[in-house]
Amino acid sequence: MKTTGYSTNFNVTKFGAVPDGMSSCTKAFCEAVRTCGEAGGGTVYVPSGKFLTGPIRLKSNMNLHLDSGAVLIFCNDITRYPVTESGYTSCISAENEENVSITGRGTLDGQGAFWWESSNNHEIMYPRPKLVRFQNCRNVLVEGVTLTNSPSWTVNPICCENVTVDKITIINPADSPNTDGVNPESCKNVHISNCHIDVGDDCITLKSGTEDTLYRVPCENITITNCTMVHGHGAVVIGSEMSGDVRNVTISNCVFEGTDRGIRMKSRRGRGGVVEDIRVSGIIMKNVLCPFTVNLYYYCGPKGKDKYVWDKQAHPVTAETPVFRRIHFSNITAVGVRAAAGFIYGLAEQYVESVSFDNISIAMAEDAEPGMPDMLANFEPMKQRGFFCSNASDISFTNVTVSNHIGPAFYIENGVNIEFIRCRAKDAWSDCPMMELKNVL
Repeated sequence: MKTTGYSTNFNVTKFGAVPDGMSSCTKAFCEAVRTCGEAGGGTVYVPSGKFLTGPIRLKSNMNLHLDSGAVLIFCNDITRYPVTESGYTSCISAENEENVSITGRGTLDGQGAFWWESSNNHEIMYPRPKLVRFQNCRNVLVEGVTLTNSPSWTVNPICCENVTVDKITIINPADSPNTDGVNPESCKNVHISNCHIDVGDDCITLKSGTEDTLYRVPCENITITNCTMVHGHGAVVIGSEMSGDVRNVTISNCVFEGTDRGIRMKSRRGRGGVVEDIRVSGIIMKNVLCPFTVNLYYYCGPKGKDKYVWDKQAHPVTAETPVFRRIHFSNITAVGVRAAAGFIYGLAEQYVESVSFDNISIAMAEDAEPGMPDMLANFEPMKQRGFFCSNASDISFTNVTVSNHIGPAFYIENGVNIEFIRCRAKDAWSDCPMMELKNVL
């Protein structure tokens, strides 16, 4: 196919790339991208073989296509990664572009071990590269490829609109630091589907900036479906950077295995922002620490240890007070749960509002080690506990079963309008009542 005299397919080997995994192909990739851009767009084509390269920056109307058997190996020469405002340049990036895609059945290998070790040894001065990072882009597609050994976060769209991540595989070692899978920040209209994500940190995280972010832009209209998620600290996480709001999120038909938490939502005083209209359905979880957490006393990160953050006494409600509301879970099964069936901890001055659990079955592990359902100060680890809710209003449990638990299946303190319909406790380890309510109206 021809367009204005130019080919729309630009094979990197025609620009001098050698598929031996040892020869530097950085110049060849740069030339292919430049020529494709000058032609008005097209496909930068990577055939089967191993290609060693430095960072690649894509342009509008451009598809980086990796054929089956193609492997892009990103070099560990730090001089190839210029420092930007966000840290070292990402392996693949685009900024202020539109109609940008990465497709195919090939592999992106970030050679992350070099970066993990350098960071642990304090040998680098700036944040590590992302494997794929898009900023201020429209119509973004990442499809089919395998991404592995990311230096830090793997796929990170920031302030983008119309983002599709489909049929990709992400494999980072379970002990690799901060190697999140897919992290949309302040993005609109994001579709993540049919993916397998096995990482060393959160599998998917939705963010919208901290209280120090210059412009507060919401992360909204997000669909996550038909994915499998393994290891990591959380399967799908919202926050704790949510100062620009996170809203209109559906998570459906997924399997979580061995993640610390299943659905995890977190923030703290000082962040402000609203998380609202979240729907989670059709999920199977296995061997998780806690299937559901909503925590407004999350203390990790800068200022997290300040008394203002951890103090359990009520503070005035201001623009710095985060709000979590209208969160709904349905048709979910979790087995081998270790710490607690669910964990909701709102602020003393701002309760978590309007949360429903419908058709939920939670089976605790036979002999679990104690663990923290989420991160907050002055709280003891839990073992095989039921649902723990504090500072919550308008919470409903319908057709919820908790089994093999220690203590009550439902513990509620400081609650308003708590409803139980056809709930059951099975095979409890003690004679405790199914419910224990303290200061509940």
